[in-house]
Amino acid sequence: MRLILLLLVSLVLSSCIEPPTVLERVKKSGELKVLTRNSPSIFYEGPFGPTGFEYDLLKRFSDSLGVELTIIIEPNAKELLNKLSQSRGHFAAAKLTISPSRENSYLFTEPYHEVTHKLVHRSTTRRPKRISDIENLSIEISDDDNLNSELEALKKDYPKLDWIINREASPEDLMVLVDEKLIDFTIVSSDEIKINRRFYPELRVAFDINQAQKIAWAFAKTDDRSLYNAANKFLKQQQKSGQLQSLIEQHFGHIKSFDYVGTRVYLRHIKTRLPDFQPWFEKAGKDNDLDWILLASMGYQESHWNQQAVSPTGVRGIMMLTLATAKYLGVNNRVEPHQSIFGGAYYFAKLLKKLPENVQQPDRNLFALASYNLGYWHVRDAMNLTKERGKDETKWINLKQTLPLLRKKKWHEKMRFGYARGDEAVKYVENIRSYYDILKWQVSREWREQTPKKPIKALEAIPSAL
Repeated sequence: MRLILLLLVSLVLSSCIEPPTVLERVKKSGELKVLTRNSPSIFYEGPFGPTGFEYDLLKRFSDSLGVELTIIIEPNAKELLNKLSQSRGHFAAAKLTISPSRENSYLFTEPYHEVTHKLVHRSTTRRPKRISDIENLSIEISDDDNLNSELEALKKDYPKLDWIINREASPEDLMVLVDEKLIDFTIVSSDEIKINRRFYPELRVAFDINQAQKIAWAFAKTDDRSLYNAANKFLKQQQKSGQLQSLIEQHFGHIKSFDYVGTRVYLRHIKTRLPDFQPWFEKAGKDNDLDWILLASMGYQESHWNQQAVSPTGVRGIMMLTLATAKYLGVNNRVEPHQSIFGGAYYFAKLLKKLPENVQQPDRNLFALASYNLGYWHVRDAMNLTKERGKDETKWINLKQTLPLLRKKKWHEKMRFGYARGDEAVKYVENIRSYYDILKWQVSREWREQTPKKPIKALEAIPSAL
């Protein structure tokens, strides 16, 4: 009887113990599983590890929980949300727009970004100017962007509007089809076209299809909202601290403008000029613990990979070294590519080390680039001025607003090192960021074509240099 009584008591006690929450289980397992899809603006894996806006935000969240991030790739948004409903991942993050139909089935976090959808065509196709111009035309859309319901609403006012949903293709796939003249029009988000237009310079934007739409992470609707609440708290903290805006700036801030001619020339030079110098960029990067793609992007901004380049101020060679800098570095022939590249890489590495420790990556590389162009002490002047203006002087998003002030007498008279063309330094850095993105995309594409697929673990990642 005593044994039976003890068993009954233990059963009652065990029934009173609350099962662990989803958040507790994630922390105990040490793994956060997130469903997403491949896209330059979301997530992709290249020879330098995983990258992308969503990936970087997710990595910050997993780090805040003290767990490893595991990425689960799905071919499109529909399949991704289906897998979420089947509990194949803890939540979904893939630039998912919030819509009434989706909110009926899923729980969305606080929005953290917004996009508009744009009609895209090739330069050789006549540009439509309004919705009525695309009635009776062939438009192909991806199932990823939740556009079908938007277009259905438009069809009430434009009954001849028609489109095809390609359930096998991503938005990037459809932009490639437009670029290759296999389809005439597609509709993609503003982030997608901003990034991909640099890779496919013949693409054009006709007009916006809708107003700005908010995007968020999606969770399955369950009674346990512990992980959902943690995600919301994290996103609010990122917004309040300014870290979210810095991340948006990091991924999209330098691609607001588009140089059609310059991009086409750059893509051609990657094929015709870079191969002669790539081994030296790679070796100089390895010797100085630098990303060779960053060095190559600097070299292109400086000289367009022309070893005989000479500027009006007398700087010369691939990396455009001044006579004084070359002498300081021991470079005796500035137009000899090997010496110029290794000298430029060594000098850039020294600038990186010289910067204050509180300037962290990837901002640190951007500060060093500005120093390479403008001079280290002018950048320090700009940092001091940024701080005086009540902003964080260790963030590029703030420094790029301050640097142009060094041209103005009102400001540069107060600075220790005086006048400087800070606006040119900002343009210099932003150009290199675009060159870097395009070259990295090109290298990643070649790498993906030659490399079999493998499981994706965030701990394998090497962060983007920019």
